[in-house]
Amino acid sequence: MIRENNKVKDIQIAYIGGGSRNWAWTFMKDLALEAELSGTIRLYDIDKKAAKANEIIGNKISQKENAVGKWEYKALASIEETLTGADFVIISVLPGDFKEMASDVHTPEKYGIYQSVGDTVGPGGIIRAMRTIPMFFEIAENIKKYSPDAWVINYTNPMTICVKALYAAFPEIKAYGCCHEVFGTQTILKKALEEMRGLKDVERHEIRTNALGINHFTWIDRATYKDIDLLPIYKEFVDKHYEEGYQVDEEHWLNSVFKSSEKVKFDLFRRHGLIAAAGDRHLAEFVPSNWYLKDPETVAKWQYKLTPVSFRIENREALKEKSRKYVDGMLEIELENSGEEGIAQIKALVGLNELVTNVNLPNKGQMAGVPFDAVVETNALFQAGTVRPIIAGGLPREIESITLRHVEVQEGIIEAALAKDMDKAFKAFSADVQVSTLNPDDARALFDEMVENTKHYLSYWNI
Repeated sequence: MIRENNKVKDIQIAYIGGGSRNWAWTFMKDLALEAELSGTIRLYDIDKKAAKANEIIGNKISQKENAVGKWEYKALASIEETLTGADFVIISVLPGDFKEMASDVHTPEKYGIYQSVGDTVGPGGIIRAMRTIPMFFEIAENIKKYSPDAWVINYTNPMTICVKALYAAFPEIKAYGCCHEVFGTQTILKKALEEMRGLKDVERHEIRTNALGINHFTWIDRATYKDIDLLPIYKEFVDKHYEEGYQVDEEHWLNSVFKSSEKVKFDLFRRHGLIAAAGDRHLAEFVPSNWYLKDPETVAKWQYKLTPVSFRIENREALKEKSRKYVDGMLEIELENSGEEGIAQIKALVGLNELVTNVNLPNKGQMAGVPFDAVVETNALFQAGTVRPIIAGGLPREIESITLRHVEVQEGIIEAALAKDMDKAFKAFSADVQVSTLNPDDARALFDEMVENTKHYLSYWNI
């Protein structure tokens, strides 16, 4: 990297999963709109054609007249060439294919277990973790070998387990996990402030929150806008919209598998007095399934949707076509800021600013009541060359007990992977809050069937 007149040039970013047809484009556009950074993006993906397409798309973005950040994109064939000399490593990979994801999400339905996402907790999240952990062990070992001083930013789910796996394989790694779920909750707080107090032109980033928990089960116990305490205002907002729900934007939950009317979030606030800082689809999977996920009728009552893998397959085909049109020049690439904070984090780490935001890191005392080194999600201060977790405090006992159950399962699956022990993996699987509703024989049958369905990606486990 070269520092010159409040700009940092020649930054080397290695992008593992560089054939991504969603997040990679978002990242490219955000980089193009940042004038103070420039350099090279090295794209590495097992799908070499997708990475090559993104090389073309990335360079087209960089050449646009309104692209103030200039980057060169290169699709590379080897992980060694991709990582050597990298200042930053981005990880955004799909652990398995949609065939495996279909098993993660839909096989448990035969046993009465419904999952709204199936990528973090629950039987789907755990089996996905079994595929993902060996990949992240290997990624960490390669980072240790080729770019041990790089900052590593993970976007892959299951987020907590991915970050834990990186540190398990390379304890000195400088890695953290990024998730935008808290941003969505800050947006709801902004809407509440505008509606209940009539304030105008409030920006999401002006909403200050104290976040604590684990990824996709993160909570806010303090929130302010300037000198205004937002929790009483949020309570008024929840009471007003509890019955009918609330649409954050124009897209109604009935028309989107990713939207909700925030009723799960509102109900959890009434139960516990803290703001649940993730989307309803994720939150529902962390609590007992008879709360919000008993059956499709219960899901509809709480005004969100199960996300079928068939939708993801259709969406992938649409994105493939979009990629082809971008490459061929049949579709114009529009530059717009995503509102994500990955670029702001990079700017802080290279010394151009300071930033406080929520990230996933091993617990070094920033969160009370959770085991040391378990990965937690709290705020951290980003400065030149450092990410310092901010003391967040602890959760109320009733939320802490649910959180700790998931922590134990997540720690258990990592321990099982380190030992390559399928019996330990099953013990972690059967302790999950959703799986534990089954009798032992059914839990074992479900585990065995899901493992069989994904065994192509489980060679690491010696099965």
